[in-house]
Amino acid sequence: MIEANEAGTLLHLAARRGDQDAFQRLTNPYRRELLVHCYRILGSLEDAEDVLQETLLRAWRRLDSLQAQTSLRAWLYKIATNASLDALDSRRRRTMPMVTFAAANLGDLPLEPIREAIWLEPLPDALLDERPTFNPEARYEARESVAIAFLATLQKLPGRQRAVLILRDVLGWRSSEVATLLDTTVQAVNSALQRARTTMKQYRANRAASTAAASDAETASLLARYVAAWEEADSAALVSLLHRDAVITMPPMPTWYRGLAAIRWFLDAYLFTGQAKGRFRLVATRANGVPAFAVYHRDEQGGYRRAALHLLTIAGTEITEIHDFVAQNDRLFSGFDLPVVL
Repeated sequence: MIEANEAGTLLHLAARRGDQDAFQRLTNPYRRELLVHCYRILGSLEDAEDVLQETLLRAWRRLDSLQAQTSLRAWLYKIATNASLDALDSRRRRTMPMVTFAAANLGDLPLEPIREAIWLEPLPDALLDERPTFNPEARYEARESVAIAFLATLQKLPGRQRAVLILRDVLGWRSSEVATLLDTTVQAVNSALQRARTTMKQYRANRAASTAAASDAETASLLARYVAAWEEADSAALVSLLHRDAVITMPPMPTWYRGLAAIRWFLDAYLFTGQAKGRFRLVATRANGVPAFAVYHRDEQGGYRRAALHLLTIAGTEITEIHDFVAQNDRLFSGFDLPVVL
């Protein structure tokens, strides 16, 4: 731990004397993982960034309460977790269309967008910790724990159950450590964890049913054909890449479609209409632990501007989910190293 060495102790003492630069040097190594922790609880990168700033403000104000023998990381997680739970009191639960609404039938017109802050938001993979974890207490890897399906199920939980499950099953903390962090008992932690795991059973069942893996070459080929299908506006080619029960969601629109016929109808009726070839350009990126594409739409001047972000869930050599996050503003692309125009 940082407090266990002389340099860390000196930084700690300097920070307690009001040296803001020392405080930043103490907390900088933890900011990214704290941001992702807040994101898992809140389901929104924008909200997580706000709560991270609140966490650091609270930490600065309470620095005198940090004991030299206390883990700085655990102390910051305690503040961040409680700040996130406080934030949940004034924010609506985040969700996805396929969790909250029934699938549209073939031929059903898309409903008007819901522009209130109720949808999950994408997380750039650049924020994830690439270091492998070998904690036997953890049930989920870092990338899986930010998957859209995982987060959508997680958001069903009450705040404290959400926090307990993340701390125990994602970060691999012991029940005694979680109890200390949440100022509660080990019995209360274990009880909350049991209830949370019951809710997560459906996610785990779905995950177990779709664990088929493909080679890197097969995945690269699948993604290349996905790009070509969009840029050629070829609905037949696109649906040929999908699992028969694939879904497409389009936040902030609540409408979503399941199955090849419904998805192809939607594409032909709304996106690939008229002279659609060349209407879209796709740029590869990654988000929430999966392949993603920034979708650029051709404007009246012939240039291409950012319009959406696609997150793909892949099982074997088929795409099972397309989450088409439609941009309401440039905030959607925050944290992604993507050009504004092509």
